[in-house]
Amino acid sequence: MAGELKGRVALVTGGASGLGRATCVSLAEAGAHVVVADIDADGSARTRDLVTGAGGSADVVALDVTDDGSRRAVVAQLFEQHGDAFDVLVNVAGIDRPGYVTDIDLDDYRRVMAVNCEGPVFLTSEFVKRVQHLPEGRTADVVHVVSLSAITSGSGAIAYNGSKAGFLNATRCIQRELREKATTLEDGSERPFPCRVQAVIPAAMDTPMMEQWGIPGHLMMPPSAVADTVRTLLLLHPSAFVPEMQIVPRLEPNFPR
Repeated sequence: MAGELKGRVALVTGGASGLGRATCVSLAEAGAHVVVADIDADGSARTRDLVTGAGGSADVVALDVTDDGSRRAVVAQLFEQHGDAFDVLVNVAGIDRPGYVTDIDLDDYRRVMAVNCEGPVFLTSEFVKRVQHLPEGRTADVVHVVSLSAITSGSGAIAYNGSKAGFLNATRCIQRELREKATTLEDGSERPFPCRVQAVIPAAMDTPMMEQWGIPGHLMMPPSAVADTVRTLLLLHPSAFVPEMQIVPRLEPNFPR
């Protein structure tokens, strides 16, 4: 797959660690110029150095996905710098704050909702507004990394499971809207909207966020497995898209949250 994303610029949120970092590496290996986005400047710099040290191309941008001004500024900046080459957005950033209904903290709940659902939805909105005028033959890509927690119910995981369920349904709404925005041509045929939105729904990965749940490492996937799935979706033929793809560890039949 080396070089198949050459000429494309990809913004990856949550790029300072875990799956975000693995996604940056995977896309860079395929030739994309990666923009590592996070609030963790040191972690983002380490990801950039990892990419460039392996011969890839990467920049760092400070992005708080919960802040509307930050979202707008970063999208505008990248289009100003890269023009239509900036045509990939991967929403990876996510946090978890455990809590039961009898003791959950309201601020924690709101923060999880803001990072995991509101942030990526409105970042996607800003991105799609910009790419909707791409010429015929061009297809921009958005990949939403959701979670199997969107379709499961976990004790002590009200905020996380609820936020991911909301994000998944929002993704479905966006996909439906973009289908309805196809252009009808004079001969009655249709031209797709010049952006597709696909979703990856992974189960447990061996990342820092999962440490609090105490799941043995051999029951989880390496983040690179999911990162390579994101890359595969970006390389899919532009006539098709994957609405939702579940990916789970082979040794975990009960699907951890």
